Amino acid sequence: MEDNTNNIVLAIVVITLVSWSAFVASTAAAVDCTTITALISACSSFVRYGLPDPIPGSPCCIAMTSLNNMGDTSDNRRGVCRCMMDLITTYNPNATAIATLPGFCGVSLGFTIDPNTDCE
Repeated sequence: MEDNTNNIVLAIVVITLVSWSAFVASTAAAVDCTTITALISACSSFVRYGLPDPIPGSPCCIAMTSLNNMGDTSDNRRGVCRCMMDLITTYNPNATAIATLPGFCGVSLGFTIDPNTDCE
């Protein structure tokens, strides 16, 4: 019974993230760091504890794909970059985990998640 409940919750999270990804990709508004933080929260277990490793298709990787979709223009990519740099500064002890997320998910955000990255 618990496995079914977990599967249902996971399915709801995935559907929500996919819907959110479609919405975010279809809007031309400036990148909002609150949205970036919410997307990264799908990876919170990995960011906090280092496991489980994100795998393509997981809610975390769907969120990373959404981040990639948000960076559809140079201005948006710079906005995503700035938000990610703010996150790794804020969550410094977890910066390495945040930086490895795109690689685990097979996503290239178009910039390196590193405190020395110049987003401009």
